[in-house]
Amino acid sequence: MKHALALFVLVISASPCAAQTAPPAKACNDVAGFHLLDFWVGDWDVYSEGKLDGRDTVNRVLSGCAVTEEWTGEDGSRGTSLFYYNAFIDRWSQVWVTDRATGRGGIKEKALVARGSDGSVRFQGLLPGPPGGKLILDRTTLYPLAGGRVHQVIEHSFDGGTTWSAGFDAVYVPHGSAPHP
Repeated sequence: MKHALALFVLVISASPCAAQTAPPAKACNDVAGFHLLDFWVGDWDVYSEGKLDGRDTVNRVLSGCAVTEEWTGEDGSRGTSLFYYNAFIDRWSQVWVTDRATGRGGIKEKALVARGSDGSVRFQGLLPGPPGGKLILDRTTLYPLAGGRVHQVIEHSFDGGTTWSAGFDAVYVPHGSAPHP
């Protein structure tokens, strides 16, 4: 009887009725949520206060499943971001790492917290300070502009989000084009 029961379980588990396969996953390029940052994808010259501040290259990678950012500042600084969308929880996140990772702001983790009716997106996270020190709120807002440009503002709040001050305010223009169309 024991052997018959084992054979029965084996036959049932091998039958097509018992085999439950997941539907094939959709390609990221075919899922609308993965296209949130499409307006920012490109090779950019970045201007802050009317002066060239650096170059930024933003690409869709892994068949559209993530977005990378490669920053090179005019001062020689470098940084890399990975933006990714988790379709299971409908959440975008960012990890930013620079060659100055031991300083405040050299590593950041942010999540999408707002989408504007103007197509803008806002990512926000915390900048940890020294042990026992205050946490600083850090947010980045990207605004699509006319002429294929992008406006980026990075702000900080030292009072829990009541007031914000801009730390970086820049316009991204396609590399090699005039800074002000």
